[in-house]
Amino acid sequence: MVGVILQMGALILCGVIWRLLKPGGLHAGETRRVLTSVVYYLLLPALVLSVLWQAPLGLNSLRISLVAGVTVLAAMLVTWGGCRSCHSQSPSTGAMLLAASFPNATYLGLPVLEKVLGNPGRSIAIQYDLFACLPLLLTVGLYAAQHFGGGARRAHPLHELLKVPPLWAAVVAVALNLAHVEMGDWLQHWLGLLASGVVPLMLFSLGLSLELGTWHPRQLPALGAVVVIQLLLAPLFAWWLARVVGLSGTNLTGVVLEAGMPSMVLGIVISDRFGLDTPLYAAAVTVTTALSLVSLPFWFGVLGGGV
Repeated sequence: MVGVILQMGALILCGVIWRLLKPGGLHAGETRRVLTSVVYYLLLPALVLSVLWQAPLGLNSLRISLVAGVTVLAAMLVTWGGCRSCHSQSPSTGAMLLAASFPNATYLGLPVLEKVLGNPGRSIAIQYDLFACLPLLLTVGLYAAQHFGGGARRAHPLHELLKVPPLWAAVVAVALNLAHVEMGDWLQHWLGLLASGVVPLMLFSLGLSLELGTWHPRQLPALGAVVVIQLLLAPLFAWWLARVVGLSGTNLTGVVLEAGMPSMVLGIVISDRFGLDTPLYAAAVTVTTALSLVSLPFWFGVLGGGV
């Protein structure tokens, strides 16, 4: 696991270095937008289609989704309670709710789980995110951002969900899987070729997203709370709940690691859109991503290396 994390960290570092040096005059923002658009609209849907079309779907899929959804909601509840008791300002409360509750389940979770758990890990990561985290983000998460922010127009959850290409790919893949439609060799190889670009581009884009100069000493209490909830309490709660619902082995390891991923990068966009405390959120992404390079190997070791 440590070797895998070092490889992931090296790719993320490449993105950080690009952000600092701007080779070819390309700034991090425009480079990230191009790369993430290619991943989001083409490569990730191909990966989702390839994995879920052939994945064993059943009761464990429901268990994975249940653990993911309840863990996100529990983290939101704990964060909201802490912010309320500390009389946190609304924009900061909204940013902390997103940062402490929604893990980077795809952009970092997918590469990590694929490396340490193989093909089953890819399936767990995709189901964890697309069947629970993403729908909650585009419903409960957006509602929280609208409530605590003062920014953009209200977003309709159904409209937001319909604009997610990987989710459409998941729906098609599950339908084909349940209908027992065979995937031809040519299509399998083509989807695999597209999917092979997802991991390096995701990690490189994550590095491009890290804001190294956004934190301020006054943010330390809020950042500390986000770190404790996202990297410690959420995976601990997911571990307990996963055992309660009957997950074990690779599935148990996968959901705990997913729950312990750092704050999602997409939250920066949501914070900007709805007038939340974007500098606080960006600092949370940077800090939790850096610390996850230590916390993820810890959880993997505690879980017995995926056994």
